[in-house]
Amino acid sequence: MPVLLDRLLKLKEMFNSKFGSIPKFYVRAPGRVNIIGEHIDYCGYSVLPMAVEQDMLIAVEPVKTQTLQLANTNPLYPDFSTSSNNIQIDKTKPLWHNYFLCGFKGIQEHFGLSNLTGMNCLVDGNIPPSSGLSSSSALVCCAGLVTLTVLGMNLSKVELAEICAKSERYIGTEGGGMDQSISFLAEEGTAKLIEFSPLRATDVKLPSGAVFVIANSCVEMNKAATSHFNIRVMECRLAAKLLAKYRGLQWGKVLRLEEVQTKLGVSLEEMLWITEDALHPEPYSPEEVCRCLGISLQELRTQILSPTTQDVPIFKLYQRAKHVYSEAARVLQFKKICEEAPDDTVQLLGELMNQSHASCRDMYECSCPELDQLVDICRKFGAQGSRLTGAGWGGCTVSLVPADKLTSFLANVHQAYYQRNNRNLTFEKQSLFATKPGGGALVFLEA
Repeated sequence: MPVLLDRLLKLKEMFNSKFGSIPKFYVRAPGRVNIIGEHIDYCGYSVLPMAVEQDMLIAVEPVKTQTLQLANTNPLYPDFSTSSNNIQIDKTKPLWHNYFLCGFKGIQEHFGLSNLTGMNCLVDGNIPPSSGLSSSSALVCCAGLVTLTVLGMNLSKVELAEICAKSERYIGTEGGGMDQSISFLAEEGTAKLIEFSPLRATDVKLPSGAVFVIANSCVEMNKAATSHFNIRVMECRLAAKLLAKYRGLQWGKVLRLEEVQTKLGVSLEEMLWITEDALHPEPYSPEEVCRCLGISLQELRTQILSPTTQDVPIFKLYQRAKHVYSEAARVLQFKKICEEAPDDTVQLLGELMNQSHASCRDMYECSCPELDQLVDICRKFGAQGSRLTGAGWGGCTVSLVPADKLTSFLANVHQAYYQRNNRNLTFEKQSLFATKPGGGALVFLEA
């Protein structure tokens, strides 16, 4: 807390020199690390994240004009100003202020408001950007809570999480709801099993003899700036439709792999067998997808594919479905082991994390050489389990390290990955650190 207090005081000073006034309140929203359950929230499956201590902080002053003035303590992010009643979000450029506008617009649309007051906002974040720790979603959540507070309205944390998950799609990514859910629903000292439809969070007590360590590969990946992420979402959707058709279900309305399992009333293990039967490992062309579903190419493009996936030449349906069903099972096993707490808990959880990384690398193809190298280094120096976290293609790994090995682990990984490779060490403290489950989004009033 002393560190947060220090940051709030600095933010107040900077706000005063920027806007010539003092903020009325501050809002904090944390980033998160997903311990296990990668790329399955948008398929309808439960995930197991925890909030990290790093966060987004916004100092706010409502103003009488209808102008929204946004500034950032990081000089890399230029100031931005717009009318609060004419919010335009440019999907072609995922600029920092667009994430704020997503949260603002989400609340504005939820209440159907047109005549919104303006505000001056100064944003400060210490979550490494494009690192898979959800800095962008934390900013969306922070902005949503800022807007709600300025309006003097009330919503539950669950409602806020759902609105922010939906509104982040204004930026063009077809994400699930994990990042926004943990940002609002997190509680200090516990990870959460986040379930969807309806959204709910259950405490998961992590083992006491081990710590989670985050290591940044220093390869930046902004999921709104590439089509990798949206292609995976579409491959899962197409796999769900083909599996549903194969089992005689009404596939037209099926959007998620979880719906197929629910409609069939079978286990995740059985879904893996059905995937083996129904889909082939070779990639599917759009024409083959059409033949399987009995539709025209025009219908596929206009009724199923999203604008960013209409020109994709091949879809890997078998691999994506296999990853999702096996990863969903790993999440449930992870929770069960934490609850039962056998003597070899840390080892068992580590094995699940290692299986998860292999599946992300080989079946979902969302790793990269640097992440694989970092995972190998972490395991070599004492991690029981290590895996990529976040969307992948760069960003961070999360490792489960026995507490008594932490000091040597940090020193060895630092030398083997960061020093040996001359990685950018400007973010030294943000590149490699142990973390424990932090609390969720909060509003602080100016005393």
